[in-house]
Amino acid sequence: MIECKDLWLTYPGAAQASVCGVSLALQPGEFVTLLGPSGCGKTSTLRSVAGLETPTTGSIRIGDNVVFDSVKGIQTPTHARDISMVFQSYAIWPHMTVQQNVAFPLEIARMSRDQIKANVNEALRMVGLGALADRSATQLSGGQQQRVAIARALVRRSGVMLLDEPLSNLDAKLREQMRLELRELIKTVGLTALYVTHDQEEALMLSDRIALMNAGRIVEEGTPSELYLRPTTRFGATFLGAAEVFDVVRARGQELETSDGALHLSQDADGVAHVAIRPEAIVATQSGEVNGPNRWSGRLISAIFSGRQQQLVVELAGGRRVNVLAPPTTEFRVQEPVTLELPTERLMPLASDSATH
Repeated sequence: MIECKDLWLTYPGAAQASVCGVSLALQPGEFVTLLGPSGCGKTSTLRSVAGLETPTTGSIRIGDNVVFDSVKGIQTPTHARDISMVFQSYAIWPHMTVQQNVAFPLEIARMSRDQIKANVNEALRMVGLGALADRSATQLSGGQQQRVAIARALVRRSGVMLLDEPLSNLDAKLREQMRLELRELIKTVGLTALYVTHDQEEALMLSDRIALMNAGRIVEEGTPSELYLRPTTRFGATFLGAAEVFDVVRARGQELETSDGALHLSQDADGVAHVAIRPEAIVATQSGEVNGPNRWSGRLISAIFSGRQQQLVVELAGGRRVNVLAPPTTEFRVQEPVTLELPTERLMPLASDSATH
C-alpha cells in the first residue's frame, strides 16, 4: 500500500542528510510505526510520503500510483495523494462546530451536501462524537479535539492514514486510553497506517511492525515482540526499553568472555560484539553462592519497592552496577551478597551497530 525505495532527503543548507537511504513497504491494512529519538528522520520520512517534503532522490508509491520518483521527475502534490493525515497539533478551527470541522475537507472537494452529511455523521459516530456534532470546537476537551482531528481524517475515506505524534499533547491517562481506541478504529476501518512517535511504549502497543530509526536510517525492523525480545544492535536494545549491555572481550564457540564475566550462549558467538539482557529477565537470589553457567555474584546496593515489582541495584565484583526487576514478594537485604542468573534463552547477542549500516 505504501512503498518507499532508497529515499534520501537533504534540506537546503544542511551539512548532512535527514533521511539516508530509507526503504520501507507497508502491506494493506498494516499499522507500521517509525520510532526513534528526536532528529532521527522519522517525521521527514512521513512528510515525504505525504508530499509535504520533496526527497532529494528515491521513489514513493501509494497504492497503484507512483507519487514521487526523482529519476522520472514525478512529484504528485499532497492533495492529489490518496492519504489522510493527523498531526500533533489538532488544527481545529475554533469558529466552527464539530460537524463543520469534519466536513471542511469534503466541502473543499465539492462533494454533494447529502454525501457530506452522510460521511460526517458516520465519521463522528465512529469516534464517539455523534452527540457533539453541533458543539463549538472551543468547548471541547483535548481528547475530544483529537477525536475531531481523527474524524476529519477518516471522512475522506482514503486508504492510507499518516499520523505524526498525534497523542503527544494529551495527558498520560488520556493518552493510554486513546492508544487503544485509535488502533481499534484504524483496524476496524481497514486503513493502512504509518505512525510516527518517539514513545517506545506507544510503538509497542499500537504497531504490527516497527521501523526503528537513528541518524536518518532504519536500524532495525520487525514486530514489537521481535524488536523487544530479539534486537540485533546495541541501539535497538537500549532505545526500545531498558537493557543491561555487556561488551564482549573474546568469543569461542558458544562461550563468551565479557568485561564483567563469562556467559554461555545458545548459538555460535561469531560476530557478537555485545550481549544484552532486560532487567526483568535477570533472576536475583539472596545468596553468595555461584553454581552453574551464567551466574554472577554481587552485592545488593538498593532495593526499591514499587508495587508490581522491586527495582534492585546490584554491584558486581568488578564494580559494575546492574539494574534488576524482581518480584514484589521476594525479600532482599541491602548490602548482603546476591547471585544473579542471566538465563541463556533471555540473552540478546548484538552485532556492532556500525556493522548494520
